[in-house]
Amino acid sequence: MIRKIPTANMSKEGWTKLRSTTIGGSDAASIIGLNPHKSAYALWAEKTGKVIPEDISQKEAVRLGTDLEDYVAHRFMEATGKKVRRENYTVFRDDMPYAHANYDRLVIGERAGLEIKTTNALNLKKFKNGEFPANYYCQCCHYLLVSGLDRWYLAVLVLGVEFKVFTIERDEAELAALKMAEENFWYQVQNDLPPEIDGMDSTIDALNETFPISDPEADAVDLTGCAVDLALLDECAQQIKALEEKKKAAQARVMETLGAAEKGFYGGYSVSWKSQKRSTFDRKKWEKEHGAIPEEYFKVSDSRTFRFKKENEE
Repeated sequence: MIRKIPTANMSKEGWTKLRSTTIGGSDAASIIGLNPHKSAYALWAEKTGKVIPEDISQKEAVRLGTDLEDYVAHRFMEATGKKVRRENYTVFRDDMPYAHANYDRLVIGERAGLEIKTTNALNLKKFKNGEFPANYYCQCCHYLLVSGLDRWYLAVLVLGVEFKVFTIERDEAELAALKMAEENFWYQVQNDLPPEIDGMDSTIDALNETFPISDPEADAVDLTGCAVDLALLDECAQQIKALEEKKKAAQARVMETLGAAEKGFYGGYSVSWKSQKRSTFDRKKWEKEHGAIPEEYFKVSDSRTFRFKKENEE
């Protein structure tokens, strides 16, 4: 059974709480590892309250997308001859209590919805030959799951360049797989069981935010359970060192060939080696001539640095 909660007059706090307590369309790609910007672990950290989600509502790209939503909807109707309407509700279904959906538009006279996207011209190559980003596809599949509708349209405005329309038909096998992944993820959220750790920047950021301050009084941890990862760190460190040495040698040979020239080229490669000026504040000279800088002019921030070292064997 479908349930709807009106969102037209919902406060920002109410909307944030709603998003944090269930899985939305933009979360689907993270759960199955297809979101290039947010990992499953980072999403889990947000849903469990370990990390406060960034408020992106006032970012220029987000504001632009919101402001142009009506225009893109109009372009969709113009291009397809279909009519659409707003759906000012957050939608739930009883057999998926962990999920919610907010549709940009519903298509009139058809069991279908519309997702609206705006992107810049640098992303045009992502929409060539009938293709579009996987995280868009996951979002539309999530809406198909929650809504029970037959298809979802995706309208994309590549600013100043092109307008694209894609159709995602309902695929029961794929939707069943997505539903299982979302159910498993929500079980992990409810039971405080972290997803598999990956190496995405968002995962590292989430760990830094979850454990921002180290405890100098804490006992050293026995890392026997991390033996495989420690060996992998050692192996990668050696490979990186060897590659860095090869890179520096190649760079030095190119620099010698350039000499005093600023630029060079060969085939599809281009190289520049330009002189640059850098201004820095001479703190020692300042303090010698004017005295110590008052503490209130210093900005203090906390961070943790991860270092790996293999002890020398006797």
